[in-house]
Amino acid sequence: MTASLHIAQLHLGYAAPKGLHTVLQGFDLQVPAGHIASLLGPSGCGKTSVLRAIAGFEPVRAGSIHLGERLLSGPGTHLPPEQRHVGMMFQEYGLFPHLSAVQNVGFGLRHSSKAEREKRVNELLAVVGLGDAGAKFPHELSGGQQQRIALARALAPSPALLLLDEPFSNLDAATRERLTLEVRDILRAAGQTAILVTHNAQEAETMADQICHMTPFAKS
Repeated sequence: MTASLHIAQLHLGYAAPKGLHTVLQGFDLQVPAGHIASLLGPSGCGKTSVLRAIAGFEPVRAGSIHLGERLLSGPGTHLPPEQRHVGMMFQEYGLFPHLSAVQNVGFGLRHSSKAEREKRVNELLAVVGLGDAGAKFPHELSGGQQQRIALARALAPSPALLLLDEPFSNLDAATRERLTLEVRDILRAAGQTAILVTHNAQEAETMADQICHMTPFAKS
């Protein structure tokens, strides 16, 4: 079930030769359940680091991340990625080249029964408009089609939160504009809580219910 996100006083950083390099300090974000938020800003401002922290790939030095009532990261707590119920949609699609579209979408449902898996995969292929492409492999699909398969795969396990890391940046302008609208409509129809990372203001305004403008951390 989709859930709200609450990030409070998040501090991210990593060890560097000249001491601790701070990426974010005191970052707050609240996203109601079913809303789409966008992290908008230039390269180096920490957008992807926030996504990685939510997903469990980035250690949190201070602050907390709650998904619904569950504490994902905080004092004494760091749930591993596989326990967070968070889905991800990547810039590079991340499809398995040796698997068909059906197999890619169903990859996260391996522990479901065959009947349940087939039902869910067919539903999602229809939702993304690729019901007739299930037998095709990634190299047989256009960039836009691959991105829709990647979206279906991310939605298949019904994540509480979906993270989208610059998912349209590899597409041509016309396809990018069309996919932005299509993905927004699919997420809203599903009532899916989501966070989009982008440096494109128009993309953020089209997709998101709320926009968080980020700038690179400045040392005092």
